[in-house]
Amino acid sequence: MFTKRTEKEATAGVGPAKPRSPVGGGGAQEGRPPATASALATVVGSDLSIRGNLESKGEVQIDGAIDGDVNAQRIVVGQEARIKGNLMADDVVVRGAVAGSIRGNKVTLLAASHVEGDIVHGVLAIERGAYFEGKSRRAADPAAVAVPIGGRPQTA
Repeated sequence: MFTKRTEKEATAGVGPAKPRSPVGGGGAQEGRPPATASALATVVGSDLSIRGNLESKGEVQIDGAIDGDVNAQRIVVGQEARIKGNLMADDVVVRGAVAGSIRGNKVTLLAASHVEGDIVHGVLAIERGAYFEGKSRRAADPAAVAVPIGGRPQTA
């Protein structure tokens, strides 16, 4: 499972490849230190479309299209990503398009984001240029707040 590199290999940059997640992922992301093999993000690549729900106990980086709900510890929605469904995580960062509700302790909408749906949050940050159509509601425990099917309040 583990291999030992000699000092010569370590300084020359030669030796066994660094461990990678089976689905993809990278080391340092967004100013964070490099992660261990077990803490790498799961990546939904730009050429991948998923119909159905996605659940992870770690971080999920979405660059493709998802038609379903996503539940993870941390969700990063890439600029080219398109999601039709609800997102729930402790930390949610959105650069792409989301049509559905977002629930998270910390939610960040970056300038390129396009969100149509309600947001239930502990902390919400919206950069200039972000598009947000919906309601924002602060809650001590966003995961405990019920969200209607489709992520939008139902009208009579």
